Amino acid sequence: MIAEKRVAVGAWLWLDSPTAAEIVSRAGFDFVMIDHEHGSGNVLSAIALMRAVQSAGEATIAMRVTSNDANAIKRALDAGVEALMVPAVDTAEDAKRAVDASRYPPRGKRGAAYPFIRAAEYGVSAAAYPEHAAKEVMVICQIESVTAVENIASIAAVDGVDALFLGPLDMSGTAGHFGKLQEPAMRALITRAEAAIKATGKALGGVPLGGETPRSLLSRGYDLVLVGSDLVFVRDGAASLIKECRSV
Repeated sequence: MIAEKRVAVGAWLWLDSPTAAEIVSRAGFDFVMIDHEHGSGNVLSAIALMRAVQSAGEATIAMRVTSNDANAIKRALDAGVEALMVPAVDTAEDAKRAVDASRYPPRGKRGAAYPFIRAAEYGVSAAAYPEHAAKEVMVICQIESVTAVENIASIAAVDGVDALFLGPLDMSGTAGHFGKLQEPAMRALITRAEAAIKATGKALGGVPLGGETPRSLLSRGYDLVLVGSDLVFVRDGAASLIKECRSV
């Protein structure tokens, strides 16, 4: 979809629940994002989520890894993740490290166990998997600081970076406006980041926070939008129903 310049709409998986993952996938999202930076899951529980998603629909399975760590990236990819979101990518060197960890030699430095890993059907597809991974694995770099915004052009120029995804909450902290996304200075910083990413030709991703809506992001040309999460769907659905009942 990204290669064809189509918009991809996704949902976070925070609850580490295969049942919730299956329900979300059946809704028809283009992709789901398993969160291992702030979520509570591990590799084994992520595999259970992936099986649930794959049983219920065609959503691409992405994961935000714990950090820009080669071992975390390797384990996510070996488990079968199709797209990686790497948090706190501040420089081109950070981006290169993330890409290197996601590619086998000579393109990168990913550790090789493809005759056995789940991503290669436990070795059934071992012969084809390295080239498949080189072509199909998507790398998304999170822009989460003022420094990262200043380095957007060089980050995007790293071969293998497919998308840049804005993280406004962390960005607000580095800008001295923690959590105040509607501050004029923060709006200006976000607008600057959006324009810089669009100018690179790489996909622009984000989340609707601070008064934003999915529609407002899409109207500004976002290519990847995480519109909600399993946690929020449960939280807000329950709160809405009980509020309705108490108002009778």
